[in-house]
Amino acid sequence: MPSVILKPGKERRLMFGHPWIYSGEIAKLTGEPADGDVVDIRDHKDRPHGSGLLNRKSQITVRRFTAGKEELDRTFFRKRIDAALAYRKTVLPATATSFRVVWSEADQLPGLIVDKFGDDLVFQALTLGVDKRKGTFIEILRDLFKPKSILERSDVPSRRLEGLPEEKGVVYGKYEGNAVITVGGVQFEGNLLEDQKTGFFLDQAENYASVGAHCAGKKVLDCFSYHGGFGMFAAKAGASRVEAVESSEPANVRAHNNAKLNGVEGKIEFNCANVFDVLKAYDKEKRQFDVIILDPPTFARAKQNVDDALRGYKEINLRALKMLPPGGILATFSCSHHITSSLLESVVIEAAADARKTVRLVKTLTQSADHPVLLGVPETEYLKGFLLQVV
Repeated sequence: MPSVILKPGKERRLMFGHPWIYSGEIAKLTGEPADGDVVDIRDHKDRPHGSGLLNRKSQITVRRFTAGKEELDRTFFRKRIDAALAYRKTVLPATATSFRVVWSEADQLPGLIVDKFGDDLVFQALTLGVDKRKGTFIEILRDLFKPKSILERSDVPSRRLEGLPEEKGVVYGKYEGNAVITVGGVQFEGNLLEDQKTGFFLDQAENYASVGAHCAGKKVLDCFSYHGGFGMFAAKAGASRVEAVESSEPANVRAHNNAKLNGVEGKIEFNCANVFDVLKAYDKEKRQFDVIILDPPTFARAKQNVDDALRGYKEINLRALKMLPPGGILATFSCSHHITSSLLESVVIEAAADARKTVRLVKTLTQSADHPVLLGVPETEYLKGFLLQVV
């Protein structure tokens, strides 16, 4: 089998469990493999470090799938998906019908994401190696779940780094055009072919419930509400009033439908507006809320955007804290991998100081358990958040 020979010392990341090999870490490539093929991985002393899939078009030239001597065939991939599903059964309620089945590197299947929404499955093939094996993965998913439909949502810009076009569509069965997604007893309508990511933000599922538990009888402001996830849980938990602010008109329409679906239409006010503008206006008006949720889209898609992102996080957290009285709750998030928990914490501390508020940490928040984190692969952790109380 063709082999990738690493430069001295470049095996260290692999030994900590990280599956990526960059082009600059490779001393030489033996044999004549095609991009997408399996290659052995060896260090400069010819010691084996497993095998992975090659793509010379990508800066991440090899993604390791196994540290052993296993064949990367259908049996191997089925075993990995079985293991991923078994893990979910240990961390999710037995009644869960919508969850992430496979989370790429975190499930030792780099480049593959699979989400389950009731009887519909959605997958993303993010890398060339996975893309070339889509047929195998579709067969495995059909055998394992017997789904009504399987959809592909490989319409992500990162595929261009792999030399691949963006693709999406129904690859198996019949998809009706909308799905009702149940999370924590709350229902959401979603278009799995058109809505963001794979159709729904499953990574916030546990946080919806954690924040909702503090909303009974409270006046709630849900910022960057998208389809109304936090607002819906707040209303269902008995909030006295919920205002959901989202700049996308289509997302607001979807949120309206979700409110009807859950019987809370009269409890939520939907405000189609820019959150920064709303927070600035409400700050000037000295508005007060009991609970404020800040769940913005990523402000830092690349390292060079971090400084600008931190200024954005500082502004929204400062304005939110100024509108919270003693006992008020702030749930604040960042979904950017480049914004670490410590950076977000520093921003909140600075915002609290400028707002002349003291805050107590109620709970550290992260992505739901079906989006596991590998300690040796920091890229698997991207969602950070804090549930805070003004003292």
